[in-house]
Amino acid sequence: MLPALAELAEAEFMFRYESEAPADVRDALGLATTRMGGGVVLSMRHDPTNYWSKALGFGFDEPVNGDLIRRVCDFYRAERTPAAVIQIAPDRLPADWDGICARENITAGGTWVKLAAEIETLRPGRTDLRVGPVTDDLVDQWASVVLRCFGMPEEHLGPMVAASVRDPRFHPYAAWDGHEMVAAANLFIHGPMGSLNTGATLPTHRGRGAQSALLTARAAAAAEAGCRWVTAETGRPEPGASNSSLNNLLRVGLTPLYERRNWVWQADRAS
Repeated sequence: MLPALAELAEAEFMFRYESEAPADVRDALGLATTRMGGGVVLSMRHDPTNYWSKALGFGFDEPVNGDLIRRVCDFYRAERTPAAVIQIAPDRLPADWDGICARENITAGGTWVKLAAEIETLRPGRTDLRVGPVTDDLVDQWASVVLRCFGMPEEHLGPMVAASVRDPRFHPYAAWDGHEMVAAANLFIHGPMGSLNTGATLPTHRGRGAQSALLTARAAAAAEAGCRWVTAETGRPEPGASNSSLNNLLRVGLTPLYERRNWVWQADRAS
């Protein structure tokens, strides 16, 4: 049950991030979105970051099989998408997955860690910064902080992110140092699951507990909205390395559900 809730919450918030972009932004970025096989398929033909084209949420409403993955890849071919990432919970991969990958030009990429916890079991995070929800008049500033933290350009992506979080199922939060917004994070409500996503802090204010406190604030908001669990995902660090996002999630009490490989589809086979 938890893996399904966690995967589908992630799929839905990503779908809304991209499908609710203004028309001019959709045109500029070459955005196209669809629902397929119980999951979502998202294409950004002119993605300046190689992040936003992805397909996820599969294996719960319908089984993952060669026909489904062919249809996903056909969508990307029709949209002239250069590359995309397919994200599937490891226990949903079929026995013939290697053969499917060979047919569709899919290769193994990096690995993410999927985490979750019951809200009532979480430990509080603290910071000396002011933490709270982001009001509508500050959403554009919030989007700017998010994109700057992740090293993404604000042109087109700023209006896309800002438009999506005006959806009432999103609850953006931030941390301020005085009047300066220095960290940002988002909460997406999906039934009994709250998705803790889009957490980032400006380099000047890292190490001051902003994200731990933002996790605590969003978990409390999720509980108030009727959620029982929260979930998050982040990259698995390489051996000997560290991921501060993963450390923050573990510190407040989220626990790993599994590690999930990113499967990279590319339009052109290597010669």
